[in-house]
Amino acid sequence: MLKQTLEQGRELTDAALERLLPAADQRPSSIHQAMRHSVFAGGKRLRPILCMEAGRMLAGSLPSGIEDLGAALEMLHTYSLIHDDLPALDNDDLRRGRPTCHKVFGEAIAILAGDALQTLAYEVLSRLRCSAEFRVRVIEEIAHGTGTIEGMIGGQVVDLEAEHSQPDLATLEYIHRSKTAALISASVVSGGLYAGADDEAVGALRGFGQSIGLAFQIVDDVLDVTQTSEQLGKTAGKDTAAEKATYPALFGVDESLRKAGVPSEMHVFEKGPHGVGLANDDPFLAPWSTLLGNWLRLRGFANRS
Repeated sequence: MLKQTLEQGRELTDAALERLLPAADQRPSSIHQAMRHSVFAGGKRLRPILCMEAGRMLAGSLPSGIEDLGAALEMLHTYSLIHDDLPALDNDDLRRGRPTCHKVFGEAIAILAGDALQTLAYEVLSRLRCSAEFRVRVIEEIAHGTGTIEGMIGGQVVDLEAEHSQPDLATLEYIHRSKTAALISASVVSGGLYAGADDEAVGALRGFGQSIGLAFQIVDDVLDVTQTSEQLGKTAGKDTAAEKATYPALFGVDESLRKAGVPSEMHVFEKGPHGVGLANDDPFLAPWSTLLGNWLRLRGFANRS
């Protein structure tokens, strides 16, 4: 059932992206090819799936048109990856097992491709098939989650400034909660809003999103120091080389996984069709105990729209 849900979410997201993105031969073709190169390079589609499942939980079934919201979230996530890989930031040659956008199309087109995905995402959001009130709230939630105040861009700034230093736990948590967890949380909340979530449900969804977003980033930090580039689909050991602020650097691997809610008997990783995850588990997300525990607590908010 779980794997079926994940696969359905990936298929719905990819179909929406195919429909919403300009064709590769649409003029100017260079930027549209660059956008598609990065969007369709694979990936878990974590944010769209969490968005759609939050909407399903609140509405009782998958709300019509919510896959467009999921696609917009994936566009924003991909834009952040394109820019994150640039020489001025992480300077990475691999992403999802393929050459990064700037390695294939050059830095100028890569920058513009990221910009274009961001603007297209908000165009898609402006046309969502929900009430005007909830459409505006969705846009506000996502804009805040990708912004500078406790959002993705702000987290990226603090991450850059913390390189080659020894940040404390408060700084490390700020980076992870902003750079990664904020957009994941916005994905969960926006899915709920699309389904008509009330303020109480929104609060519960936000708390869940923030917790699972932090756990996801902790596990990602662990993978960076325990896996090869071939396994990860991106350059391994980059965080250590750049002396970035990470949980393994501060606490070690086992303690980091414990903080992420991963049972000790599951601390073995293997490669799956959509990335690296825990052995004998779906690679979509490692800390299932934390995920499912929070998810079940949210069941009290189901079908309340």
